[in-house]
Amino acid sequence: MIQTVGASWLMATIAPSPDRVALVQTAGALPFFFLSMVAGAVADLYDRRRLMLFAQWLMLLASAALALITLFGKITPELLLLLTFLIGCGAASFAPAWQASIADQVPREQIASAVLVNAVGFNLARSVGPAIGGVIVAAAGAVVAFVINAVSYIGMLATLYWWRLPRVVNPLPPEPLVAAIAGGIRYVRLSPHLMAVMVRAVLFTVPISAVPALMPVVARDLLGGGAPTYGLLLGGFGVGAMLGALSSATLRARFSSDRLLRMLCGVAALAIVAIAQSPWAVTTLLAHVFAGAVWTLGLANFNIAVQLSSPRWVTGRTLAFYQTFAFAGMAAGAWLWGHLATGVGLRETLTVAGVSALTTFAVAHWLPISVARMGSLDPHTVTALAPPPVDLHETSGPIVVTIEYEVPAANAERFVAAINELGRIRRRDGARRWSVCQDLDNPVQWIERFESPTWADYLRRQTRPTLADQAIRKEIAELIEGERGSVRRYIERPAGAEPLVSGGGRERTEVPDDTVSHG
Repeated sequence: MIQTVGASWLMATIAPSPDRVALVQTAGALPFFFLSMVAGAVADLYDRRRLMLFAQWLMLLASAALALITLFGKITPELLLLLTFLIGCGAASFAPAWQASIADQVPREQIASAVLVNAVGFNLARSVGPAIGGVIVAAAGAVVAFVINAVSYIGMLATLYWWRLPRVVNPLPPEPLVAAIAGGIRYVRLSPHLMAVMVRAVLFTVPISAVPALMPVVARDLLGGGAPTYGLLLGGFGVGAMLGALSSATLRARFSSDRLLRMLCGVAALAIVAIAQSPWAVTTLLAHVFAGAVWTLGLANFNIAVQLSSPRWVTGRTLAFYQTFAFAGMAAGAWLWGHLATGVGLRETLTVAGVSALTTFAVAHWLPISVARMGSLDPHTVTALAPPPVDLHETSGPIVVTIEYEVPAANAERFVAAINELGRIRRRDGARRWSVCQDLDNPVQWIERFESPTWADYLRRQTRPTLADQAIRKEIAELIEGERGSVRRYIERPAGAEPLVSGGGRERTEVPDDTVSHG
């Protein structure tokens, strides 16, 4: 927070146009758009603690460089934006691993509370840091603020070196990074409740980003103040953010996530318009308090919705995907409002931003926010996977699975709807080229077909079904003749390939198979 005050106010002094000042926030937020998915995949595949250590070292080095360059009077708007961007790269690498590690520290039923406690701690710093930053910048200059920020990373590095995350032993090798990123994107794309969170997060962050992006200009032009005034507004924003975090548990107990987020958009619109039209410093400060509360409540509840609606194997990537959308909205919003303020005026721009916050009401009916039931995303492991009698390497493939169903004609229409929903779940978990066919000569016979690129991918996919996924399997089981579909597994053999040799099979693996049954 001290760094934020120093960088924004330094830009306001060396390049005072509103669009340049707003670009400071854009430079800090853009890395979340470019790096979050990579960092999320790494957080799911490898040691999260090491990733967090790397991120903290990157931020320390970039902050130290910014302090030295400013100290020797060599700072330019371009260098300030570049080093702010590098600090943002560290933050973007750190965030998915940190957020995903919350579930390693507390039981799933306490994740929402843990996210909010984290928000309270952060916003306590937000409420105190800007005021301290404003005093430091006014009394000693931006360079001292940058030095203090660089030194502050030492405490976090020491904590991470001391802390040890629980190790999870996975008998399968990690996915290739590109495949893991693609898997995370696929999981979100095929999860309607997560896609609703992403779209609503953008609609939320674009308007509200006008408040922090234009805050230095509000302090300077609308209130006629300096760095202390800017620090006071940031402090008010931080106090509101902390109060929002503290009130979140009460609000979540009274309102659903969807209704609460709709209400927050209305409050955001009022707060932003109040900042634009307020003739008094006191009301401007109060509007910043409300905007800070909306900021924290909104982002925390989007975060909670993602965490509680993602199984553990993909949490880092779904959180990264959410952060990509949210920070893309912040970066785009900061750029948009900065340029608009330069062209048409500050008050007019903030008024437009406030009114645009109401767009959520237009789409909320089609994109409601929902949270998965507690325990519904726990892994479903009830039966042993029969090993093939031939020896397979982990990279052998593609593996083709077919499942035959006998469906009475009276159940065919319901079966088609149910099997397509199961197909969405299979594709979400990693199946490729999924299809379902009906036998022309025997119309009650149906065949479901899908592939996995390799044997290792096939085994990974078998570990991903959750308890919530079993509802559609039970529905299909009630629509077919017999207790289960008949499963066959194949491996594609290219031209000239030698036949596989029987190796006596392997030990049975305790993961679900692909069958649909009453059991």
